[in-house]
Amino acid sequence: MLAGQSRARNVDITEMEMAPGEKETRRRAPNLSIAIHTEMEPLETEWRALEAASHNSPHQAYDYCRAWRDSFGRPLRIVVGRMDERLAFVLPLEITRGRLFTRAQFIGAEHSNINTGLFSAEFLARASRDTMDAIASEMREALVGVDCIVLTNMPGIWRDMVMPFTLLPHIANQNHAFQLRMKATFVDTLAQLNAKRRRKKYSVGHRRLEALGGYEHVVAETTDEKHALLDMFFEQKAARLAEFGLPNVFACPKTRAFLHATLDAPQDGTNFPLRMHALRMTGGEFAGETPAIAGLTRKGDHVIVQFCSIGSGPTTDGSPGELLFHLMVEQYNQHGAGLFDFGIGDMPFKRSWCTDETVQINVSIPVTPVGRLAALKEETATRLKTLIKQNPALYQLLQRIRSRSHTTPVAED
Repeated sequence: MLAGQSRARNVDITEMEMAPGEKETRRRAPNLSIAIHTEMEPLETEWRALEAASHNSPHQAYDYCRAWRDSFGRPLRIVVGRMDERLAFVLPLEITRGRLFTRAQFIGAEHSNINTGLFSAEFLARASRDTMDAIASEMREALVGVDCIVLTNMPGIWRDMVMPFTLLPHIANQNHAFQLRMKATFVDTLAQLNAKRRRKKYSVGHRRLEALGGYEHVVAETTDEKHALLDMFFEQKAARLAEFGLPNVFACPKTRAFLHATLDAPQDGTNFPLRMHALRMTGGEFAGETPAIAGLTRKGDHVIVQFCSIGSGPTTDGSPGELLFHLMVEQYNQHGAGLFDFGIGDMPFKRSWCTDETVQINVSIPVTPVGRLAALKEETATRLKTLIKQNPALYQLLQRIRSRSHTTPVAED
């Protein structure tokens, strides 16, 4: 029945959770209508307007989602909500089909560091448990052919706001995310951390790379340079992961095509889906080598690290990864960024840089009886992953087993 958009569904919610003193002004929730779209293009203007809000993740941005759609070609189910006929939210979902279950998830969920959906500020201020329960119920009825809706990597609290899906039953994701809040100057930003230790690490790395011939901080500008650096990252990351016997999450050709496509999306100084940074040796026997590479996304004042890698050999003695992060944080601090996001996953170097640790949540909404089993499977798997990650030795063993049994771990379901 879907051919671009289904019929809208009206939701009349008569009860809201209210703080003391709000009874007179918030007796009834607004009328809410939900529509399901299968194409992105008719929504582009409204989508871009909504994504501009600082509380909305860059992973739900129009260009980011379009690049993923074009690379993976999965069916879309974009949930659009209107509150009193005003746009309230956009949930960009795609359909994945596994051996047992069909599920709806955020577009590009496999490679997203943070998912928020796209919400208007008005909706965030007025949403309640009853509102979200009604939205979940309407999604169950509207998403025909789906067994379960699985929404992952959502921050419970983001930019000092409680996010709406926290109001529904949820489970903590096995991974947390880590951010550095920027101050007015780089000196002030470092003062939040162990500034003396950070400067010492930078000085040591700087001297060692200078002794090996010198280096430069490269921000790719030309199309050829951007794509060449991305391809170099794929090679460098694959070699590094193989060295440690770990699976390569960038091995899937569709994932690589998606990341190349994001490099070609429109960008400006404060908004870009992907920008390549690197350290490049400038002299001596290592001239031309690239000991560290990183890919960053920026939306407004939010900079997020999508991926990073380091090479091998003598240049690693200069801690090129730490040196590159120091230079990138300093650069974006000077260019008006307010939050430098190291992304999801707990690593010692992230903790050494970050002021904030963000707990992310997963929400599973069963649609069919089979979907209840899918939701139980998702929650059980998340709890098991959490236990495994609390045991580093067991985690490393399982990663090696996974590496041997999956050559392309991110592939079409």
